[in-house]
Amino acid sequence: MKTLIIITLVALMLVPVIGTGAQGDPVEVRFTCYQDGKECEVYGDLLATFMEENPDISVVIDQVEYQNILDVLPLNVETGQGPDIARLTNFSDLSEYYLDLRPLMEDPSLFDNFNAAVIDAFRPEGDDSGLYGYPDALTVTAPFVNASLFEQAGVELLGEGATWEEWIDALTQVAEATGTEYLFAIDNRGHRFAGPAMSEGATFFDDQGNFDLAGDEGFSTFAEMLKSWLDNGQSPADTWASGEALVDARSYFSNAQTVMYFSGSWQVGGFADTIGDAFDWVVVPNPTGPGGSTGVAGGAGIVAFDNGDEAKAQATARVIEYLLQPEVYAEFSGRTLNIPAHAGALEVGVTFDTDNPLVEAALNQLAQEATKLQDQALLLNIHPFAFAYYGSSNTRLQQYFAGEISLEEVTVLIQQDIDDAIANAE
Repeated sequence: MKTLIIITLVALMLVPVIGTGAQGDPVEVRFTCYQDGKECEVYGDLLATFMEENPDISVVIDQVEYQNILDVLPLNVETGQGPDIARLTNFSDLSEYYLDLRPLMEDPSLFDNFNAAVIDAFRPEGDDSGLYGYPDALTVTAPFVNASLFEQAGVELLGEGATWEEWIDALTQVAEATGTEYLFAIDNRGHRFAGPAMSEGATFFDDQGNFDLAGDEGFSTFAEMLKSWLDNGQSPADTWASGEALVDARSYFSNAQTVMYFSGSWQVGGFADTIGDAFDWVVVPNPTGPGGSTGVAGGAGIVAFDNGDEAKAQATARVIEYLLQPEVYAEFSGRTLNIPAHAGALEVGVTFDTDNPLVEAALNQLAQEATKLQDQALLLNIHPFAFAYYGSSNTRLQQYFAGEISLEEVTVLIQQDIDDAIANAE
């Protein structure tokens, strides 16, 4: 774990507004943070300003890998060793430990800047009014393409309305002409898989919003397509042979080993740094199928934990309230190159911190992809059992790609796993 910043600014004669230690000691707020680009670093800068203005509070940002958020954070929280604030992606999993910020904030209406369904996703079951967390970034999945390879091959980039079959044909031409190892790479996650599956006609939910995947033809169609690319050596098989651990395939793209990489908007800032001017890259529209053209929405969220300390709770609420200010949120979005989910920040205006035309073009295309999202693509990530689907789909797809289960068994077993998770939660 890397501690990014520990800043304590206290005037010697200052009497703290809140505090549990000796007179003059600030209240320490610990913030467990992961980043795809430089989110934790930007939070460090923003909170340094906050601490200058609020010397009775010291914020410690502990930067961790994303796998730590999945594996270690829940254990720490459940054993009473958790942080006061965390950045995570499973909004509901630890909701019973969250701190209700509503009674602690001067202006709880700041939460009105977000989609009500998303804010509701942070609430424990049966709670329809508490304010526990908010999304700090909207993410959208979509394909990234090495435009320089297309240019070298003399193949025209495809646009809106192109199917997966048309894309694979074009990618094959480019790979053969340029000697590129792979046509296509995708992270080993059911989350990334979901958008293409929906475009192929997958229906994830019934009319009541419950998962209903058993026997779904669209899901099976894309699973079969991806297996053929893996088996034919057109996509790197090692990304789907790693067990539960996340293996993103971005290195294949940044090292120009694949023509297309399917991931999401969170990669933009990283590609600006890792690819640099090595080649031109673009985000292209999600391929079209029987279900239309859609990616999947997602994002990271900021939550507060109730650690049973009133002074810490008050300090935590002040930190969150500062981060929710439209100007502060807009600066975070602009510097991290994330699509904002905050209406007030959009109204203030977000200036993306880049002079890279590739980044600007990518963000504009991703914003267009966000307008095309299906209702189920918006619901997936905030569904209370989304991570039951994620965990199961990661495992079952890997088993199918390895030849351990049949195509027909994939959706049946995923649905059974989700049903078991629901039963265990009751």
